[in-house]
Amino acid sequence: MQNPQNPIVSLIPIVAIFLIFYFLLIRPQQKEAEKHKKMLEALKKGDRVLTNAGFYGTIIGLKGDDLEVRFSDSVKLQMARSAVTKLLSTESGMELSTANKEKS
Repeated sequence: MQNPQNPIVSLIPIVAIFLIFYFLLIRPQQKEAEKHKKMLEALKKGDRVLTNAGFYGTIIGLKGDDLEVRFSDSVKLQMARSAVTKLLSTESGMELSTANKEKS
């Protein structure tokens, strides 16, 4: 007759799969979300941004969770702060895009 297998041994593959998912998927996504949240909190007047819709604009005013963004000389819109996807640069011309940060 066969000896019954220890129940703890049968849980090892499940735990291993969970750890792999955590370190390859969940943890990097949480870090990216935290980084994006900090970027949104640090937005200020004069920052050049990219929106979720793909529009490039410059922040001309801050009102709580809303931003006033100038897209051209005649187009100024009020939008949610959360609609900003990426911070491109500031008035001083210093690049802050993630691509440049990763290179240095």
